[in-house]
Amino acid sequence: MGSTPTPNPTALVTGSSSGIGAAIAQRLAEDGWRVIGVDLTRPAPQSYLVDQLTADLTDLDQVHGVLARVSDVQALVHAAGFMRVGELSKLDPADGDAMWAVHVRALTVLAQGLCPRMPPGGRILAVGSRTSSGAAQRSQYAAVKAAVTALVRSWAIELAPRGITANIIAPAATATAMLSASERADLSPVLPPIGRLIEPREVAAGRQP
Repeated sequence: MGSTPTPNPTALVTGSSSGIGAAIAQRLAEDGWRVIGVDLTRPAPQSYLVDQLTADLTDLDQVHGVLARVSDVQALVHAAGFMRVGELSKLDPADGDAMWAVHVRALTVLAQGLCPRMPPGGRILAVGSRTSSGAAQRSQYAAVKAAVTALVRSWAIELAPRGITANIIAPAATATAMLSASERADLSPVLPPIGRLIEPREVAAGRQP
């Protein structure tokens, strides 16, 4: 995320209780940010968070509820997400709708609510996926991640005159709970050239081996 724009700025991080979201939240806190976490369930208190909000991001009312509880946010990090896999003949439209709601709609609504109040130096960061270019049995997930990429790149152009940056990171296969989910048992991740999974802390640090 780079240098902070103001003393003790505030960041809202979705998916803050595990994986890449947790690693980013911790790194931001170490760098002097006040971090508000958002997750589906409330985990044990995390010392690096100044507040922990629970919300089902597939529920539009709950997304608006998050916005009602935060103010003066200088950065939005959207790391929340999940994957459903399946061959074309077995795809469930409900899975696609739910992934769209979390990855795309929630990001859009949060950005709409927070960006008008962001000062110059504000940031939007979304976690994308290299799967967005297409992958067998991951078509719906690839589609929503491709949409996230298009959204963020478009916002980067729109928000640049205000001094607000919008970026997407698409790390290689990362050691997270989503990657080891039971529904992916038959789908081995494509290892990066280093021959191992990326660690979430390496993504949060902005560098990969």
